Amino acid sequence: MNKKLMAVAVAGAFAIPAIALAETSAVELYGRGHLGFSQYSATGATAGVASDYLKRSRVYDNGSRLGVRGSEDLGGGMKALLVIESGVNIDTGSGNGQANTANPSTGTFASRDSYVGIGGNWGDVRWGRQSIFWANGVISQMAANYVETEISFANAASMGRVGGPSARVSNVMSYNSPTVAGFNGSVSYAPNSEAAAAGTNTNATITGITVRYFGKVNVQFDRGVNEAATPETATGNRLKITGTKLGVGYPYAPGAQISLIMATDTNQDVAGTARFSALHDTVKATAMTLNWEHIAGNIQYLAMLGKLKAATGCTETAGANPGLTGTTCAGTEATAIMLGVRYLMSKRTALYVSYNSTTNGANQTNDYTGGNITSANPINAGADPKLLAVGMVHNF
Repeated sequence: MNKKLMAVAVAGAFAIPAIALAETSAVELYGRGHLGFSQYSATGATAGVASDYLKRSRVYDNGSRLGVRGSEDLGGGMKALLVIESGVNIDTGSGNGQANTANPSTGTFASRDSYVGIGGNWGDVRWGRQSIFWANGVISQMAANYVETEISFANAASMGRVGGPSARVSNVMSYNSPTVAGFNGSVSYAPNSEAAAAGTNTNATITGITVRYFGKVNVQFDRGVNEAATPETATGNRLKITGTKLGVGYPYAPGAQISLIMATDTNQDVAGTARFSALHDTVKATAMTLNWEHIAGNIQYLAMLGKLKAATGCTETAGANPGLTGTTCAGTEATAIMLGVRYLMSKRTALYVSYNSTTNGANQTNDYTGGNITSANPINAGADPKLLAVGMVHNF
């Protein structure tokens, strides 16, 4: 059964007018299965061996999904767009990740990027669940398409002690421009107060802007701002998280690229974190990640090297012991590597081996949290997470 006929069958199961879909021939069923076997550990915690996560073996799922996408020609250069993409955990059949905690990108219909939109030669407007800020696009596709996971702070969705502005976000409206002279961009907005209680302020928002350039070099700039609602009391904090990323890639040969990502996350007016920040602090973290990918025949070689500087802006407590007592930014640096080799069996199927290692400072908590791939929730300060994985990716 081909993809379009399969899409009609799926549409009928979900009460979509199957006859109309068949007539337009513009709906496609697609997906991915990405599973493997890995060993995870997070040892060397500042608090001692009792706070370590010892080596454990896992069968894991990373970003498996099932989707339906379609379009309709409306005439006059206009078209309607539809994407409904659902994450599936083929390893467990549930919505939980490796730490047995809920993975918001799986377990329900339309849990991944899903939207309806209208477009033309001016670009398109979309409404639905969409990604803001965190994806690195062609600058780095390590975790998105290639291996189990990448360096934990490469996409700046989290820098351990300092959080990023957003990842995949519900209730988003976006404008996405056409590509002109190699440039395109996206602007996103989410009114993040839809579920606010009666009598509370409703001015929480998430906004994002992405600008891309494709040519002899690839460039992507991202900025995201996640601002909480104004507090009801004068003693409360209004958290504002701002993230900025600049990625530059040099595609020196077909299937080969060297790229650099520079990122900063700022958390303004925080509630405070034990042994790190105090109420109303503004803390900031900066990271740099170097990426390399190269295809030779059926073999793809991958490598990443990252450095996270110690955070700044903490209220320093006299006599603070990083990761144990008081509040301090000391000991929040980290370094990380990822090495991988993929065997490209076809255009849609690949086998791979990958190794990840992060060395955290005594007060840092960086971990492989994307897609709930970690086995800990969270790791303890100073612990150094490691992953050795053998996996398979099949796209259809």
